[in-house]
Amino acid sequence: MTTLVDRVIAALRANHDTLAALVPTLTEEQLNSRSGAEEWTVAQVLSHLGSGAEISRKPIATAAGEHVEVEDNQTIWDRWNGSSPADQAAGFLKHDAAYVDLVEGLTAEQRDRQIQMGILPDPVSLLVAVAMRLNEVASHAWDARVGVDPSATVDAGSADLLIELFRGPLAFLLGFTAKADQVDQDVRLAIPGGGIVITDAVTVTDPIDDPTATFEGPAEAVIRLMTGRLRPDHAAGITITGNVTLEELRNVFPGY
Repeated sequence: MTTLVDRVIAALRANHDTLAALVPTLTEEQLNSRSGAEEWTVAQVLSHLGSGAEISRKPIATAAGEHVEVEDNQTIWDRWNGSSPADQAAGFLKHDAAYVDLVEGLTAEQRDRQIQMGILPDPVSLLVAVAMRLNEVASHAWDARVGVDPSATVDAGSADLLIELFRGPLAFLLGFTAKADQVDQDVRLAIPGGGIVITDAVTVTDPIDDPTATFEGPAEAVIRLMTGRLRPDHAAGITITGNVTLEELRNVFPGY
């Protein structure tokens, strides 16, 4: 039976394979072009994804019983930041592949072990660890791809899965990333595959029977909204009806 962990790992593989097909074709000019992350080039996005893969692989590998070389995060970031755009791109391919290969190859017993991520106070399950990685990868993969193809979208399967994950194991992230005080009234927003409820906190829910507003657009646009990427130049065809505006929702989800 396919589990939620299996589906997340499959989505990580799909995103990796898409970028692995694209990245070797990029010219120096494309690597240095502006990405969907406004302050980063395409190469810098790949560097961020690559360093993230290197860092987040270590605790999973440690929990699985692999000997892992200890290196502090700042040293890793400095090494990546000091690399050329071409080396950042090549490094991403290497380290992201190593991450995906690791999580695909874990045994059932290794999957059950708790993982100390370092950025969180308590150990987490493999599901939380890989879900956090998918949240990072899906959005930044879009950042990289839209830098060379303005029509790019977030991987559709990843978007559907992330909406499901934000209803469950990733719900805690909304306490850090969403700003409920940016709207003056309670909002129950119908979205593809669920709902977003804004009261004194922001939650993603199952589909809503009595919405006060409706998001008209695909699930991938919802994920871009929730990560601060549904900007006016990438929001064609998206409409919001009801008691909240798209601009207010952008303020609720400033991005990361």
